Amino acid sequence: MFGDIINKVKLAQQDHKLRMEQILVDGQAENGQVKVVVNGNKMVKQILISPELFAQGDKEAIEDLLIIALNRAIEKAEAFSNDEMKEMAKGVIPPIPGLTF
Repeated sequence: MFGDIINKVKLAQQDHKLRMEQILVDGQAENGQVKVVVNGNKMVKQILISPELFAQGDKEAIEDLLIIALNRAIEKAEAFSNDEMKEMAKGVIPPIPGLTF
């Protein structure tokens, strides 16, 4: 019985990881002048910086905005992944009194 549950959990985790590869979320800073796109596994896929921001030439400001946008994107990816894991657990782990997802 436990072996079946463990196998189901492992398969569900693999499926989850593959699904998260396909999910894209973004984080933005300075009204979208800096945008970072990450997948559900928190891998950076794209960084967009507006030409206007580059034209200002403020390297430190751009770096700070990149950090903000990256953190926002990673937070979104983490929240999405956690929600998906909760749903996956409901379908794989049998009901246990006192355990909620």
